Amino acid sequence: MVSLPLLLSPSALAVAGNRPSTEIRAVQLRGDASLTRVEIETSSRLAPRFFMLDAPRRAVLDLPGARLAPGLSLPRASGAVRSVRSGRPNPATLRLVFEVDAATRVRLLPDPLRGARLSVEFAAHDAAAPRFDVATPAAMPDAAPRVAVVASHMPRDTGREVVVAIDAGHGGTDPGAIGRQGTREKDVVLRIARALAQRINAEPGMRAVLTREGDYFLTLRQRMQRARAARADMFVSVHADSVGNSGVSGASVYVLSEKGATDEQARWLAERENAADLKGGVSLDDKDQMLASVLLDLSQAASISASMEAAERVLRSLDRVGEVRKPRVQQAGFVVLKSPDIPSMLVETAYISNLDDERRLGQDAYRERLADAMFAGVRHYFEEHPPEGTRFASERKGSTPATTALR
Repeated sequence: MVSLPLLLSPSALAVAGNRPSTEIRAVQLRGDASLTRVEIETSSRLAPRFFMLDAPRRAVLDLPGARLAPGLSLPRASGAVRSVRSGRPNPATLRLVFEVDAATRVRLLPDPLRGARLSVEFAAHDAAAPRFDVATPAAMPDAAPRVAVVASHMPRDTGREVVVAIDAGHGGTDPGAIGRQGTREKDVVLRIARALAQRINAEPGMRAVLTREGDYFLTLRQRMQRARAARADMFVSVHADSVGNSGVSGASVYVLSEKGATDEQARWLAERENAADLKGGVSLDDKDQMLASVLLDLSQAASISASMEAAERVLRSLDRVGEVRKPRVQQAGFVVLKSPDIPSMLVETAYISNLDDERRLGQDAYRERLADAMFAGVRHYFEEHPPEGTRFASERKGSTPATTALR
């Protein structure tokens, strides 16, 4: 489950290697030592990542896909903010660092979330301004990873296992796509899912849960529900694509699109009195419409950000197995990807409509290699972003978050 970052609204995420496309047009500081507001005007909406660092205390805002407008100067120290500087932890991400006093609290301002403007308040510890402390980074450990994964159903530092829900597409009365030689998608993806589950279960600190273990039908919502019931830290749906052009081949990986997130948010808000709590332990049924919408915005954008990072690792691993049809992670509104608080991806392992791909999917050795690649990508993600309280987190203790580019 992903923690809720400070400032989020669902948006298309930049893929590493792309030239940043969103301009930061203005960064302004207003206020005094007791309460200071930072306002960041952008050319389009962003999905920031936020974390805190100490010695000295710094609020760090990573902006994927952003760049400073030509000639833009960052503001000088003012109020509660001692300094402002920028850098790049990677070519596709702009980092803004605000150095503040040790006792400073960070507060989310929900009003600007719908527009191309980001706003954060820095309040002195005794300031009268109310705190927005529903699982925001201000309430989390200061050295939390940029996209922390937090499973609230277990105490911290228990060494619990990371739970990965593996969803074999189709099943039962739904055969999925059928190849020219009669290979059924539902059969090959179940074999791949089982092989992936075996690898995960053999890895110390990881556990797999299959949404379906045999040849039976599940609705798309049932697949999501089974992952939520298992308290999954990640959801991986396995498919084999099909198109009319039999010459098309290769693998691709998808995460949720902005439109898919928006549609799902409307569904959750309409049904929140019957909806399960978000995995951070946050209930929607006792919140007004505005706050419930903000909480879903936070959770969904964090989930999409984490999904994108994990999917990129899986895609790179698949590229070492065979042809990759789409070299970048794609975004779509697939229903199974719509859990607002579980990082989710859909892997099209190959095109069953292509004779060569169909033949490979029928080979045990190739399916094993696909499972190896997906496992390597998922494990790599959790090694870099260990869920709190897990064995991965225990093994990583003492290390520093990936902030070496600018501290």
